[in-house]
Amino acid sequence: MTTTPSEQGVSLGMPQLPAPDYPDDVRARLEADAHDVIARYPDSRSALLPLLHLVQSEEGHVTRTGMRFCADVLGLTTAEVTAVATFYSMYRRRPSGDYQVGVCTNTLCAVMGGDAIFEALQDHLGVGNGGTTDDGKVTLEHIECNAACDFAPVVMVNWEFFDNQTVSSAKALVDDLRAGNQVDPTRGAPLCTFKDTARILAGFPDEREGAVEASGSAGPASLIGLRLARGETSAARVVHPRGPGAPRDGAPHDPSPTEHLSSHDAPQDTSASDPAHPAGPAAEEGE
Repeated sequence: MTTTPSEQGVSLGMPQLPAPDYPDDVRARLEADAHDVIARYPDSRSALLPLLHLVQSEEGHVTRTGMRFCADVLGLTTAEVTAVATFYSMYRRRPSGDYQVGVCTNTLCAVMGGDAIFEALQDHLGVGNGGTTDDGKVTLEHIECNAACDFAPVVMVNWEFFDNQTVSSAKALVDDLRAGNQVDPTRGAPLCTFKDTARILAGFPDEREGAVEASGSAGPASLIGLRLARGETSAARVVHPRGPGAPRDGAPHDPSPTEHLSSHDAPQDTSASDPAHPAGPAAEEGE
């Protein structure tokens, strides 16, 4: 197989040509936005993270041109900008879809069905991790914990939450995204495209009517442990090993309110293990 001179240069580690600049009208618009961002910080280089979101909102990913722009307006080297852009996974380095669909595969989401959802979506969409569908609508990836373990397994679309997912609901979700149907997160603002999300993350207001006031109905997360500590009862969610009787669609098992994996899942009276309360006036004064 033959290679072009530019491909040979990359394979040999030769330096790339300087990144092209934005068209004049695009650069003027971005410079005006960048001025607003930089003005928020006493040290201009602190504006790098939001500026990377800003250039990501232009093309849907952080290009070499975008990194050159950030370096120019902040007085940094392109190496300094590249080091940051390649460190954080929220910055895409190649073209991606209008909707970034992330399936949490950390421990709790995984055992509650996240692994099954991720595997099923790869087959359903015909893409691997980080792949984008041919229509440019959906990019699929597995993601790290997003602090929504109470609602596992969780799928995120452009950083908005879709809680308590199953294989079937996740398939319906991506089908709706590709068809252009309205999709509402479990909580948070209505969905917008990844480019629009990037601009909001750069610190610019979401100007869609009602978007700021919108909220979901899932309720505050991570309160199950608090309820258990108070001795309140809560239905346990149990994951059984896969077997002949296990659900085939990846849906979580629906246990009875008293079912637990072990006694450690039920509220415990731990007062017997507390140190004996000291007696005497000093102890009473400290109470």
